[in-house]
Amino acid sequence: MKYSTHTEDFIKELYVRIGTLTPKSLKFQTISKRLGIHVFYWPDTSQSLFSKNISFIILNEKLTKQQQWQDFCHELGHVLLHTGNQQRMYPLFREYQEYKANNFMYHACVPSFMLDELDPSDLTVENVQRLFNVEYDFAFKRLEQYRSKKLHMLNWNSETDNFIL
Repeated sequence: MKYSTHTEDFIKELYVRIGTLTPKSLKFQTISKRLGIHVFYWPDTSQSLFSKNISFIILNEKLTKQQQWQDFCHELGHVLLHTGNQQRMYPLFREYQEYKANNFMYHACVPSFMLDELDPSDLTVENVQRLFNVEYDFAFKRLEQYRSKKLHMLNWNSETDNFIL
């Protein structure tokens, strides 16, 4: 049984729609252009802004390429999933949006559908780090998420909709 989350489905559909199908095609410059999102750089914290139906992602110019890719995907989560000014939001709702953007970031940087295409022997932290242009700790956490979900699904009995203990 193959099971995917809403976030995984959303990202796969988005990436397929814009022709981003392999780890080599995961470039924020290309993705932003295909989605009509303007990207700028500055020396402050990365963020996203919305103005008159135009989306902007502003990345910290001092970050490494891996950190910029990770920040881009976090901010992309805000652009695609959220609206409003976080400074005016109730703190718990802002925290919820940050949690969602972080979850989106892990799946957008290292999509499950691309991991599914790799040989299991290639699912090492170092390979994921290199293939998807992310930092070591990021790759480690993403692989933990991916493997945990796979293990969870192995223990699920789809005939009875119960876990096998």
